[in-house]
Amino acid sequence: MSRVRVVNLGLPKSGTTTFNKALTEAGLVVADHRIRPRQTTDRGLHGLFVGDLMYRGYFGSGDPLALFGGFDAISETSVIRQGVNFWPQTDFGLIEALRTLHPGLRFVATRRPTADICASMAGWSNMIDRLPAYAIPGLPRGYGREEGERARWIDAHYAFLARIFAGSEAYLELDVGAPDAAARLSSHLGLEIGWWGRANARREAAG
Repeated sequence: MSRVRVVNLGLPKSGTTTFNKALTEAGLVVADHRIRPRQTTDRGLHGLFVGDLMYRGYFGSGDPLALFGGFDAISETSVIRQGVNFWPQTDFGLIEALRTLHPGLRFVATRRPTADICASMAGWSNMIDRLPAYAIPGLPRGYGREEGERARWIDAHYAFLARIFAGSEAYLELDVGAPDAAARLSSHLGLEIGWWGRANARREAAG
């Protein structure tokens, strides 16, 4: 049985690295985008993308968390690079499987103002080129270079999550810049969050 207790369904550049660091500082083992060798002794997982593993589990056994033994949390699920293109946080069927098979699982959707996410995507590595080069759920191939296109996609994603989790105590949309962000996350997870800040700020500025 998976020990994962929380999955973040936020989009890239929504505060996923801050979320990852906060949970890591709280003592959890967090899968973030890609599995690092230091995180697990299972060499078969080293270097694999979180999104890939979630789909292997989902289509292999029906359980998206089947391959995450030893992990307590997932902070970023998506990947878009070098021909690899997975977006579990946009997949209704996969999310429903998580809810059905893991009734105690908590969900978070990290979020920043839409304009800030758009700007961060434009300034991060070559993401502004990768987005329109791939077919992404809600953002077909050829779209995403323009800020208005990204903004529409971002807002629609969080509206989708709000709709499917309506009335559920298992879900929290978390404004990572809010003064009470750490307190809200602590309450949601039943876990003391001692660190909260802004990770990746320097790398983003450099990009």
